[in-house]
Amino acid sequence: MFYSKNFFDSDAWTGVALSKTRFRYRAVAVGGTFDILHIGHEKLLAKAFELGELVFVGVTGDRLVSKLSKDHPVRTFAVRRRNLRQLLKAYGWLERARITELKDSFGPAIRRRRLEAVVVSEETRENGLRLNQLRRNRGLKPLRLYVVRMVRADDGKVVSDSRIRRGEVNPRGRLKKRVRTRIR
Repeated sequence: MFYSKNFFDSDAWTGVALSKTRFRYRAVAVGGTFDILHIGHEKLLAKAFELGELVFVGVTGDRLVSKLSKDHPVRTFAVRRRNLRQLLKAYGWLERARITELKDSFGPAIRRRRLEAVVVSEETRENGLRLNQLRRNRGLKPLRLYVVRMVRADDGKVVSDSRIRRGEVNPRGRLKKRVRTRIR
């Protein structure tokens, strides 16, 4: 079958019958590494699925992760995608999600004409602004930018994969209890 140049900008390829009745936007983008899924990821995804009937979820690919200078190891793309799919299914969002591997910082969001909004965290707001500049340079409309506040743990510090790995907090942002031992 032959597809026109704009096939990926049509609704035919999404597999979802889209309507504008329940959602503010037909197509929204969100992205991240999604290594240890935590309450911050849930809040980011919840905003994207609140806004968009169809949500393109970009997951950082393994090659891109290696370029990010993370201070800790990151699970493989396959494991992160599987865990993300389980989370999306638990919230009833999986059927409205299109998970894609990010090979660069912006993925398909710099070229998809039908995207209308992008959801970012406070930490990645600058990437959202840069994305819109790249879209303008390509003759595309900029996306409506939604910035989600970082989730803070019980101690007021941001919940992050790094803090979870160090054992400071759990994925819900609760402080881990330290066991104190007394030396006699």
